[in-house]
Amino acid sequence: MKGPGIFLAQFADDIPPFNTIEGMAQWAADLGYKGVQIPTWDKRLFDLDAAAASPAYAADYIGILKEKGLEICELASYLQGQVLAMHPAYKKLFQGFYPDGLNAPECVLWATEELKKTITASVHFGTTNISVMSGGLAWPYIYPWPQRSAGLIDDAFQELTKRWLPILDFAHENGITFGYELHPGSDLYDGATYQRFLEETKGHPSACLTYDASHFVLQQLDYIDFIKHFKDRIKAFHVKDAEFLPDGMTGVYGGYLDWKQRAGRFRSLGDGQVDFKRIFTLLTLSGFEGWAIMEWECCVKSSEQGAKEGAPFISENMIQASERSFDDFAKSETDTDLNKNILGI
Repeated sequence: MKGPGIFLAQFADDIPPFNTIEGMAQWAADLGYKGVQIPTWDKRLFDLDAAAASPAYAADYIGILKEKGLEICELASYLQGQVLAMHPAYKKLFQGFYPDGLNAPECVLWATEELKKTITASVHFGTTNISVMSGGLAWPYIYPWPQRSAGLIDDAFQELTKRWLPILDFAHENGITFGYELHPGSDLYDGATYQRFLEETKGHPSACLTYDASHFVLQQLDYIDFIKHFKDRIKAFHVKDAEFLPDGMTGVYGGYLDWKQRAGRFRSLGDGQVDFKRIFTLLTLSGFEGWAIMEWECCVKSSEQGAKEGAPFISENMIQASERSFDDFAKSETDTDLNKNILGI
């Protein structure tokens, strides 16, 4: 496992040093981070068109980071993935995610091309995974009341697969995986929906995962058991904390309250309930070789404090995998005759 890394999206701003990659790179390095996850939609920090068209742009960008002692963890295209499969109910709310004036079919074409550009750019940057959200056609019907029309969810997943499959194929042809972050608001939001998508795509080798336990805490899903089910599919790791404190007024659905008042809310690292020691242990045992990337979201603590505390928190939890057994001092050489004698055979 590599780290600590940091996702830049939540820290980008129009105010220096947060409005250029040079400024953010110096800021992240000064805080002790070793890698950065790049939001490909933020033109202040990244030019996706140039990155896809020009290996020279990628080389220059890598050079800027290297001067600060940083690497690129990966490129992230969350917003483009959300637009690829966008229920009409969310079209206006997501307007900031895509160019003005596009109708629904044009949004799909735009998102498809953006995601393909990210694949080409990843090849130029030498990275192998792209973190995304799947988009959500069925999400408004998550609760089965009123009773869903027959085949509604089947049709939604078939359409989701239809839109993603050419992109997944293009990714596989270029040695790239997509790490779906299982996120409420998207049709892939838990283990069951991800498994369904895998079945629809016939186990596509590029349909992988970006693991983020915080979303599972808010759903009350067993995020430890999840790793055991899908460890071979996890290609990226967002280190983000959360807590779930239900009471007599609110639970999982949140009562339409803001983040500060919800029972489930995201917290800065170490302030929530996520068992990171167990997570880091399981990912290490599974042979995970990607980055441990802090994604900061907290409605209590400032972003400045969260960023400052993130790098040492991740470093303290990272595990150097053992290459020898603790009881090697007592081992004996293999002796088949002795073993048979011991076993009485």
